[in-house]
Amino acid sequence: MSSVAVLTQESFNEHRSGLLPEQTVVAGSSGAGDEDALPTYKDAFPPLPEKAASPEGTQESANAWTSKIRPLKSSVITQVFHVPLEERKYKDINQFGEGDQAKVCVDIMHKTGAHLELSMAKDQGLSIMVSGKLDAVMKARKEIVSRLQTQASATVAIPKEHHRFVIGKNGEKLQELELKTATKIQIPRPDDPSNQIKISGTKEGLEKAKHEILLISAEQDKRAVERVNIDKVYHPFITGAYNKLVGEMMQETGARINVPPPSVNKTEIVITGEKEQVALAVAMIKKIYEEKANSYTVSSVSAPSWLHRFIIGKKGQNLAKITQQMPKVHIEFTEGEDKITLEGPTKDLQMVQSQIEAIVTDLIVQQKLDQKRSLFSLFRSFTCLFTVNRIKELHKVTVRIPPDNEKSNLIRIEGDPQGVQEAKKELLELASRMENERTKDLIIEQRFHRAIIGQKGEKIKEVRDKFPEVIINFPDPAQKSDIVQLRGPRTEVEKCSKFMQKMVAEMVENSFSVSVPIFKQFHKNIIGKGGANIKKIREETNTKIDLPAENSNSEMIVITGKKANCEAARNRILAIQKELANITEVEVSIPSKLHNSLIGSKGRFVRSIMEECGGVHIHFPTEGSGIDKVTIRGPVEDVEKAKQQLLALAEEKQTKSHTAELRAKPEYHKFLIGKGGGNIRKVRDSTGARIIFPTADDQDQELITVVGTEEAVREAQKELEELIKSLDNVVEDTMSVDPKHHRYFVARRGQVLRDLADEYGGVMVSFPRTGSQSDKVTLKGAKECVEAAKKRMQEIIEDLDAQVTMECVIPQKFHRSIMGPKGSRIQQITRDHNVQIKFPDREDVQEAPVQENGETNGEVKEPGDPAAPKKCDVIVISGRKERCEAAIEALKALVPVTIEVEVPFELHRYIIGQKGSGIRKMMDEFEVNIQVPAPELQSDIISITGLANHLDRAKEGLLERVKELQAEQEDRALRSFKLTITVDPKYHPKIIGRKGAIITNIRTEHDVNIQFPEKNDENQDQITITGYEHKATAARDAIQAIVDELEEMISEDITLDSRVHARIIGARGKGIRKIMDEFKVDLRFPQSGAADPNIVTVMGRPELVDEAIDHLLNLEEEYMADVVESAKMAHIRPSGSSAAAMDESRGSSKGFVVREAPWTTGSEKAPDMSSSEDFPSFGAPVATKASPWGPKRF
Repeated sequence: MSSVAVLTQESFNEHRSGLLPEQTVVAGSSGAGDEDALPTYKDAFPPLPEKAASPEGTQESANAWTSKIRPLKSSVITQVFHVPLEERKYKDINQFGEGDQAKVCVDIMHKTGAHLELSMAKDQGLSIMVSGKLDAVMKARKEIVSRLQTQASATVAIPKEHHRFVIGKNGEKLQELELKTATKIQIPRPDDPSNQIKISGTKEGLEKAKHEILLISAEQDKRAVERVNIDKVYHPFITGAYNKLVGEMMQETGARINVPPPSVNKTEIVITGEKEQVALAVAMIKKIYEEKANSYTVSSVSAPSWLHRFIIGKKGQNLAKITQQMPKVHIEFTEGEDKITLEGPTKDLQMVQSQIEAIVTDLIVQQKLDQKRSLFSLFRSFTCLFTVNRIKELHKVTVRIPPDNEKSNLIRIEGDPQGVQEAKKELLELASRMENERTKDLIIEQRFHRAIIGQKGEKIKEVRDKFPEVIINFPDPAQKSDIVQLRGPRTEVEKCSKFMQKMVAEMVENSFSVSVPIFKQFHKNIIGKGGANIKKIREETNTKIDLPAENSNSEMIVITGKKANCEAARNRILAIQKELANITEVEVSIPSKLHNSLIGSKGRFVRSIMEECGGVHIHFPTEGSGIDKVTIRGPVEDVEKAKQQLLALAEEKQTKSHTAELRAKPEYHKFLIGKGGGNIRKVRDSTGARIIFPTADDQDQELITVVGTEEAVREAQKELEELIKSLDNVVEDTMSVDPKHHRYFVARRGQVLRDLADEYGGVMVSFPRTGSQSDKVTLKGAKECVEAAKKRMQEIIEDLDAQVTMECVIPQKFHRSIMGPKGSRIQQITRDHNVQIKFPDREDVQEAPVQENGETNGEVKEPGDPAAPKKCDVIVISGRKERCEAAIEALKALVPVTIEVEVPFELHRYIIGQKGSGIRKMMDEFEVNIQVPAPELQSDIISITGLANHLDRAKEGLLERVKELQAEQEDRALRSFKLTITVDPKYHPKIIGRKGAIITNIRTEHDVNIQFPEKNDENQDQITITGYEHKATAARDAIQAIVDELEEMISEDITLDSRVHARIIGARGKGIRKIMDEFKVDLRFPQSGAADPNIVTVMGRPELVDEAIDHLLNLEEEYMADVVESAKMAHIRPSGSSAAAMDESRGSSKGFVVREAPWTTGSEKAPDMSSSEDFPSFGAPVATKASPWGPKRF
């Protein structure tokens, strides 16, 4: 074995500087006599062994220097996967790098240990680079495919006996196949007769997996198997369009031909079947290949990728001209590659290649000319002409810019020499700026344009002020374009583009919208008095809340803003509804596959259930979510009714649901439905079918849908058709109506007649002309409708004959509250009791005329009856007597009543609340007015005014609030217990703890307030504790326990060399904290400038202090050894002038001397130790030169 001597830097310096005086003296004194004792050059620096054989013929063993180093294969691999846009599961481009997609990637990295990097391609496809160990990469790939790509499924049929070969031993083959193709493969159980293997995954993975399974099956097939290697480029000619050709070959020969898909990089085509069939198929494939190979060529044309779109032309016009002439040539453009691939017959391909090369040459030349011309066209733009004119006037010169038709690149400047030079300089600067100018199109949805511009252009002005060099152009609103154009210096345009994209992203985030169905009667409560409730929700959730108009039938409240804020606002609005009404919410489990059929076309089926069940809200999950839960919300009884109907309809759909449609004029619908749905309910009860009428929003107003079992639908359809047929039978009839009642029917533009027509199938009622004194009234329409209308008119006439007029006296000051908002209360009474109510005119309060001697204009007036009611207080009610009486009772019930409640004066301010919020809440909740006396009155009486049925609830609520406040007062009194504890101030920091940790823990645990004395307080040792008496006592005991423990502690000073203090303390005090936590002691190091910088104080329990001191002394001993060693090394390696002085003091030291060195023989000389060439430092460039040491091998 050969040995290798290693010369370290330290030993070399030692030899060179003569640090061994004894050796130096011996070498100098012995002279030539001891020269033989010197080591030879080969002894000191043994050569590396040669590869050739030794003279004795023995072969030296190989070593690390001579043996060839085998390359090590990295255990970390990198693979790139591409997910096309159409297969991406998360397609929101504005949230790239964030959202669900980012969370999935982080989860995959944690789960597999692989590293993922995502990038977006121009076609919005996703490129994912996965790095890591092979197993980790394959697992990550499988996760990516299953979680980031949309999944498809396919089946492949192979003989049942081949399934076990696909599974492999212990399922290893199947696992390997799933990992390799990133798919999920389901093989039927042995007892299942099916031979279909189901594969789910991406399209590419499906093809690969299918191909691999068919290969396995082919290998196991006992029939003949033939493998033919044919270049991949010829595979499309063998398969044909849509695999038509290969299918025909398989049908003709009876053999199975498996051609690998384009995504699999294999050239082998496998044919299986009977020997004769296989031979025939192979012959046919080879024939196709030979024909194409002899007449088929693949070539490429170099063309920059940015030119591809110009070569293709607008809508592919340029390319179409070439392909029409040479249809057999296939032209392929690869994105990002500077070449165009051509495939086809040799002769045709050459002609196409020459044409495309000519187009490429022309385009490159044209592009260069366009760049020059574009500069001149920019010069001729309005802005630049303005600048050029300014230059002309400023420097007194003429500037001529050549027109387009001259095709010249020269601008001519004439004038004073100095002015010409200045103008030339400015024009060149302008040209330079314009060359650097860039135009960029931003795609921003038009709905955001107005928001970006802002009111009166305020927001876009801010953007323009931020980027003054960028011109921002928005499209005309009439164009309905999404393109916003930016023009200016390249860097500024990029910055402005990013800024505006960020603005749009924020707008998108804030434009989330959710609709909340709220029963119409509760909208006023959600708005609150003066809009207080809705304003508060808007401000606190930072959302926009839109309520439907009062005259609208819609119940939807729309909330817009950030998703989380919208959800918060939605929950608050639903909570208000739930408090006000007996609203419940139930979930019904209905298979998701039935949801669409239950909803019906445009929601017809579900809407009919909602309307029939009192307007409950039925919410189905999003389509495709796979969730079976359907939510029903509304009053308890209506929800239960809707639930039963929904389940019944679902059961019908699952068993044998049948649907039929029939038509009827829209004016018949109300008559068919009947009053309160009576008619249609009879049909439904008798047949069991559901009948759905169109809503006002439906386009087809005549279509009636019948749903149910086939028999039930048939019966219901028959009944309805009979009804409709009878309605189509138009008759004319007459009846007598006293002329005095005619006015009632035709008043208000015939409103009563219109109502009759709507209710009774469009029946037409004709009254005689005014003044004719005839009592004959004609009715025309369907027979049943005419009869029903006559009956209803007779009822109205009876009511009119029995009508009386009664007076109800209510002071005028209460009239407004009786009427309610917009007369809603009076309208309700009128509808409920079928009466007419007329309020008097308001009393006009004017000064009485001046009387002289009790006379007015010479007339003497009798004084009025003081007991008689005032005219302005009398409300007149007309209708049937019993109904008028009931209406009077209802009106009197609406007269506000005032009661007084005694509440202690000191509680009044708490009842009022901050800025009146407390009392406003009570008034809104109980619908009363609460009057609190002024503070200066010092009164305990609070007045409550409102409806009689509201007063009791309001009084109970007020007294309940008083109880709560009194309980809070008592609680505050109990919580205000104070006690003090005397603690030496030196212990205060210990009680407080680091960053207040200890005292905060005591405060939280005992629910007390602990106050330490201020700096200027007299009693510096007093700590005040406030809270419940028992809790304050417990907190005092806890503090006293800490003090007792501190008093038991001792303090000892030890001497530690100040040079090791920093190492003991550690980075950011990490070391000292560890020691203090471990030994439960406190360490105090001296501050800078202390008298003795080596004194360290240790405080704690005696036994712990001793242990801590021992540990510190051990650390000092360990660290001091390092300090001493560092000092020695600093002394050994002097720098600068000290090193030179040492060299001088050593005198004529010969250093390290060897015999038979290369430089002592021949013309060679000793290496220069100070030369950077002979002894280069790392990273320094060195010129190579010839050397007696031979060629350098680095």
